[in-house]
Amino acid sequence: MIVFLAYYFGGVWSYSGFIVAFVIIPIIELFYQGTTENLNVEEEDSYVKRKFFDVVLYLNVPIIWALLIYFFYTISQGGLAWWEILGMTWTTGILLGGNGINIAHELGHRDTWYEKLFAKILLIPSFYLHFVIEHNLGHHKWVSTDKDPASSRLNENIYTFFIRSTFMGYLSAWKISGEQTKKKGYTPFGWRNPMYYFQLVQIIYLGAIAYFFSWTLVPLAIIAGILGFLLLETVNYIEHYGLRRKKLASGRYEPVQPHHSWNSNHDLGRIFLYELTRHSDHHYKANRKYQVLRHFDEAPQLPHGYPASMIMAFIPPLWFSYMNPKVKKVQEQINMI
Repeated sequence: MIVFLAYYFGGVWSYSGFIVAFVIIPIIELFYQGTTENLNVEEEDSYVKRKFFDVVLYLNVPIIWALLIYFFYTISQGGLAWWEILGMTWTTGILLGGNGINIAHELGHRDTWYEKLFAKILLIPSFYLHFVIEHNLGHHKWVSTDKDPASSRLNENIYTFFIRSTFMGYLSAWKISGEQTKKKGYTPFGWRNPMYYFQLVQIIYLGAIAYFFSWTLVPLAIIAGILGFLLLETVNYIEHYGLRRKKLASGRYEPVQPHHSWNSNHDLGRIFLYELTRHSDHHYKANRKYQVLRHFDEAPQLPHGYPASMIMAFIPPLWFSYMNPKVKKVQEQINMI
């Protein structure tokens, strides 16, 4: 509804996505810290079985694509000031990152073919189809180690992280996909490798925008997609900043534990991001559905909710001053375990 109003009314409403996500929510979360309570065993079993929680995810597929079409239609009609177009594009990027990639992240961990398909459909507008490969087979394996492009390092600023995570994550997806294709007995240099048709699908998406609307909208689609995946990478940055798993005598890394991810229990962030903010449990047990993710007392807590933490991350001196002492404290506690 927030995104729809941005397109429908235009004007200052064009920035409604940004205003809600990065102004209103952070202010409210300053006063409402959220709860550390978890579901009991009976409640958890009930929540896992409720189809409502799945349907809520599935509905994002038609809603996001309908809003995308409305966005391109609105711009194509003309009569908008440049700053309105900028605001609508910005709001679209927040939609693609906050709902598109985020929901795709949840569905990409599911087992059914149609949920995996929905995940891919949601990733197309952000040009991040490779995420289904790199995230599941790369990030979850190497999280909180220097081998993971999506795990930010201590004293690494977010702008350097963007470059490293984006490009190295993409290359990692090619490597993983090639290896997986080869294991199946096929050459990695052909259409059996999904990375090839991922690129084709994303090109077709841009071609469809040019064909049905105008080629002049293609740059806006690209900008919105970039904003979407940079929103994801910003979340990646704050979720594992400075945290590292121990390397064992065998050369392997210790199993992933709740203290290897930053957590947040702020209610609005949990609602808007489908419990992504309880990230410690997601990495501890990646097959747990979003509606039953748990709080752990040993999981390190972000100083503020996700939106406020993301804003802080864009000011490196502020971020380092807040987070570096917390990282040091967490690492000291981990070393005592």
